[in-house]
Amino acid sequence: MFFGNCNMRCVYCQNYQISQNWKKQQSKQIDCHALAERILCLQDELGCHNINFVSPSHFVPQLVRTVLEAVPMGLRVPLVYNTSSYDSVASLRELDGIISIYLADLRYASDDLAKKFSHAPDYVERAHQAIKEMYRQVGDLTVDEFGLAQQGLIVRHLILPNGLAGSDESLTWLARELSSTVTVSIMSQYIPLHRAQQIPLLSRTISAAEYEMVLQLLPDLGIENGWIQEIGASEDYVPDFERKGHPFVSTTKRQK
Repeated sequence: MFFGNCNMRCVYCQNYQISQNWKKQQSKQIDCHALAERILCLQDELGCHNINFVSPSHFVPQLVRTVLEAVPMGLRVPLVYNTSSYDSVASLRELDGIISIYLADLRYASDDLAKKFSHAPDYVERAHQAIKEMYRQVGDLTVDEFGLAQQGLIVRHLILPNGLAGSDESLTWLARELSSTVTVSIMSQYIPLHRAQQIPLLSRTISAAEYEMVLQLLPDLGIENGWIQEIGASEDYVPDFERKGHPFVSTTKRQK
């Protein structure tokens, strides 16, 4: 479930069509009861294993109201809070016992870069506090007998070109201040979208050397749980929210 708009303004956002064009979202409003019905449709008619709320930070009260309506209607699958981690700890505490899985970004190690490229001048401290709160609530990732996630924290780290993500500092903080057992998703899918092509430091995909450097950090820090995205997969993860049907249809699949 993608929420319109965002509390960050990343110059390279792959969802910029819905995250930074608020005028287009005005005609797509929905009330909490209708959203609850759609959630139940995903669960009952499409057989989804979880409900993934994408960029929900600025809609926490509405999210809670929707869940309160959906539970008596039969909602039973895990709920995923898919976030940039630019979250208020107070808001996250309102979700304690509601959210089963936190899917959280750890995007920068520098507030200066966060301000420059995402308009989030205090990102680092806010993200660290938010991730700690998420971990307090749900702990390490647990799965069922089929390997399906049921509860826990997954931290995503998107590798940016020219070391802009501060991968060494970010992953070191994660292992030392949180836990080396936390589940980590290393993403190589960066592609210069939105305004990034006009910014020299962000105008290219990551190199093989940049990719390998981040991968080497994992054993060095004792991080063993999670996933590593193969390099060169970036085109498959670029959505088009103006396309009819599913927004995540890769170029290869479209050609077929």
